[in-house]
Amino acid sequence: GQSINKSSGINAEYGDSVRLFALLTIGSIGKHRDLSERKELQSVLMGAFNSASEDVKSAASYALGNVCVGNLNLYLPSVITEIQENPKRQYLLLNSLKEIITSMSDKEESIAILKNYVPEMWNVLIRYMQVTEEGSRKIVAACLGKLMLIDHVTLLPKLLEYTTSDQPFVRSTVVTAVKYTVTDTPQPIDPLLRQFMGQFLSLLKDEDLNVRRMALVTLNCTAHNKPILIRDHMDELLPNLYKETTIKLKREVEMGPFKYPVDDALDNRKAAFECMYTVLHNCIDRVNIFQFLDHVEIGLKDVPDIKMLTYLMVLRLIQMNPNAVVLKLDHILEPLRDTFNSKLKDICPIGQEGEKANELKRSAMRTVIGMGKIPEIEKHPSF
Repeated sequence: GQSINKSSGINAEYGDSVRLFALLTIGSIGKHRDLSERKELQSVLMGAFNSASEDVKSAASYALGNVCVGNLNLYLPSVITEIQENPKRQYLLLNSLKEIITSMSDKEESIAILKNYVPEMWNVLIRYMQVTEEGSRKIVAACLGKLMLIDHVTLLPKLLEYTTSDQPFVRSTVVTAVKYTVTDTPQPIDPLLRQFMGQFLSLLKDEDLNVRRMALVTLNCTAHNKPILIRDHMDELLPNLYKETTIKLKREVEMGPFKYPVDDALDNRKAAFECMYTVLHNCIDRVNIFQFLDHVEIGLKDVPDIKMLTYLMVLRLIQMNPNAVVLKLDHILEPLRDTFNSKLKDICPIGQEGEKANELKRSAMRTVIGMGKIPEIEKHPSF
């Protein structure tokens, strides 16, 4: 019969929509059926990696991964070889590997088959923890995390060793990989993860800005999905979390005749305040409320996105501990007044003044209304 690329619509002579549909269909079939009788299938799928369409390339990556699931013995070794020999296709091939691991991690029978290949996949992924392309590193981290769910006893201690690597990209990939082991359902890895979590999250003290940001994201994920893993470590974690709310690294960037201010630490501060918001909901019994409020006050004077997060925290604290809010009321109301009295250009980035400033003021007003519901608040001299 005809070759699969011609008969299935993968060939470049077809439009992108037809190729996209064909690739997704082949992937869905290959996940449940061995397609190795079509000898040219793998090369045809990899040929689609050359498409000008990102959607087609992504679908080809998905299809290749799922076709591998149908015959792991045949396809997986060649995918691993391709990852090492084709750096230009590295992202797509790593994504195919992620599809393989994800698709085979949902049933005991397929996990038993995948376990035979875990050491080989692990060794390849470890070598790619320090690639410069962030998207590839995220996929590597996801794969490492999913493999640890399969064999945590062997792999989690191995990953821990890389927290002391001299390569920042390696350290950031390590702490991101931990995020993918933290699910919202009980897992066999949990007791060991609870034991080691403090060591992984010690990267909150890392000298590298990006490593700290990835550690904050992992801390936030853990506090949200499985706070029990960090509860025993809060005394060490909170000072590092709070420290990140205060760091600003401002500089000016020239664009033609204009200069624009840039704060390299802004993403870290946003991540830190997002984490504080999650901690407030899930770990508040491990928090000194007045220390927490000290850093909420800092956020009330930061950029609009962070201000709005802190407004939500104040509203939550009004419900949980209104007395603490009253004791800090002077420090909370002052930045709120500044928001109401500020001109648009002073509180929002260029180009976002109107909508963003109005949203900010509405959020601030909701906070003040929330304070008004505290019993006898009207007697406070500052309100």
